[in-house]
Amino acid sequence: MGHDKIHPKVLKELVDVMAGPFLIIYQRSWESGEVPADWKLANVIPIYKKALREDPGNYRPVSLTSVPGKILKFILGTIERHLKNNAVIKHSQHGFTKGKSYLSNFLSFYDKVTHLVDEGKVVDVVFLDFNTTAVPHSILLDKLSNYAMSGFTVHWVKNWLKGRAQRVVVNGATSGW
Repeated sequence: MGHDKIHPKVLKELVDVMAGPFLIIYQRSWESGEVPADWKLANVIPIYKKALREDPGNYRPVSLTSVPGKILKFILGTIERHLKNNAVIKHSQHGFTKGKSYLSNFLSFYDKVTHLVDEGKVVDVVFLDFNTTAVPHSILLDKLSNYAMSGFTVHWVKNWLKGRAQRVVVNGATSGW
């Protein structure tokens, strides 16, 4: 569960009672463009993977956010489908694309290069490593505006991104937000 202490099992058990109120909250969030501040907060906890528990490298960070906020992320799926259906996200896009990664990008690149070499063509390659996985929100929002997204949707996404915070929780002790 996230910092709001709402366990997913409670919501599942009370789905018949909670569905109506949450639908109202989600609808008002969408209509107003506002997102509850609690849904933008996350506790990051270490989850043990394997080997020695004393080695910090044997843990992976997991971000726990509000379950009601996670449910609202279905809108993200709708936005992604819209971008794919309108050919904004091309098949060749690997970064920040579900089911693709640097490895799938490398394999695709390797396949293209070996195909060209097999045909006897010359291939020149330049590698650049920008060493970041962060996307500036202003660029993301500009791109959404330019690709058939309504100002309303862009406003909602902007508010979803704004004011996000996380803290680390280890053995009950917490860092600052």
